Amino acid sequence: MPELTPDALRAAVARIAPSRIPALTQHLFEATTNAQQTQSLAPLRTFVHSWAVFVAIERHPERAARLHELEGIVDAGEQDPAEVLAEIRAIRDAAEAEARL
Repeated sequence: MPELTPDALRAAVARIAPSRIPALTQHLFEATTNAQQTQSLAPLRTFVHSWAVFVAIERHPERAARLHELEGIVDAGEQDPAEVLAEIRAIRDAAEAEARL
């Protein structure tokens, strides 16, 4: 896991999911703007949290594939999502723990 800084997270995303760099850059811009406007670090903390979890998930291809599969099941709306959502939560919880959040 990279350090929990914007630069380290950007470098990690560039390695594992380069197509997501524009989204990261936009999110960082918005977080910085919101932090300045509200005089709060909360938007920057949210940015770091979101992208640290993303990196923790995506750096394990099997975990990422399973999460994307589960998200597709929920999006399709063809079955009771309770079990699927529980597994999504477990994946995200594991990623948060890995990222030390």
